Amino acid sequence: MSRRTLLLTTAALLAVTLTGCGDGTTPSQTAAQGSGFGTGRHASDTPEQTLHLAEQLLTKECMEKRGYKYWVEERPAPDGPSLFPYVVDDPAWAARHGYGNDIYRAQQREALRDPNQRYFRSMPADRAPELVSALNGPRPEGLSVRLPNGIQVTHSDQGCVAEAERALYKDLPAWFRATRVATSLAGMRAGMVVADKRYLAALKPWARCMKAKGYTYPSPAEARAAATRPDKEWPHAEEVRLASAEAACAGSGSASSPSSGPGSGSDTLSAVVKSLDAEYRAELRRRHPGPTADLDRLKREALPRARTIVARGD
Repeated sequence: MSRRTLLLTTAALLAVTLTGCGDGTTPSQTAAQGSGFGTGRHASDTPEQTLHLAEQLLTKECMEKRGYKYWVEERPAPDGPSLFPYVVDDPAWAARHGYGNDIYRAQQREALRDPNQRYFRSMPADRAPELVSALNGPRPEGLSVRLPNGIQVTHSDQGCVAEAERALYKDLPAWFRATRVATSLAGMRAGMVVADKRYLAALKPWARCMKAKGYTYPSPAEARAAATRPDKEWPHAEEVRLASAEAACAGSGSASSPSSGPGSGSDTLSAVVKSLDAEYRAELRRRHPGPTADLDRLKREALPRARTIVARGD
């Protein structure tokens, strides 16, 4: 789950209600790297960035029409857990960032300077709830979906976030359903990977490799947890050493896996998790074809509108 807890980002203020049982979380999708733009046009490099920026510009326009200020927020930058949900396997990244605590600390510092946050904190106490309601709607009602894991998720179909999504994607209920199901499936996929016997087999040579380097963690998850404890900050150099060992071991060693193992015969932990992740992604898409197809279609249809909005600017 995201470690950023500040109140006034579009991502954090979804005002959802969850009922039922199960865990629909995904690997951490951390907070925005920067928060405010001035006026004029904005650059976007990929379809995902273009869609995000268009939604932010529409949200800004809506909030200003309602008498509030709003600063466009950048698309969340990937952090360590989202880049490497199973194992850090990029030696160059590990040598620079370790597990990404430096990125997280930089994001925390940036969040304190977030203009939307400062604006929220500057509001009189009796007006702050009105601002949140304008952004996210008065109550988490109007949109609802039951996720594959049994959780019921609801959200307001009012407010500027909903208005922006409706303008961009047109079919707001379908967009809500598709995005929430996709998030849930990502969490399910991760659980399926780490429970797979091929993953468990590949852990053994990885752990032996780590032990030879002086570390006795039985899995990458436990190594990461030790280095990223919020109550015990590791020196950056120590974090880098552990993550670098993890990355080296992820690409070396050999498990006694059967010929049916993943990939083209390679059974390093890095290869195994990539193969299993792709396998279970395809399986879950087959199991839930409607929402996944809707998500692809809605993004594809929205992209020309998004490009027009971004070209128009503020």
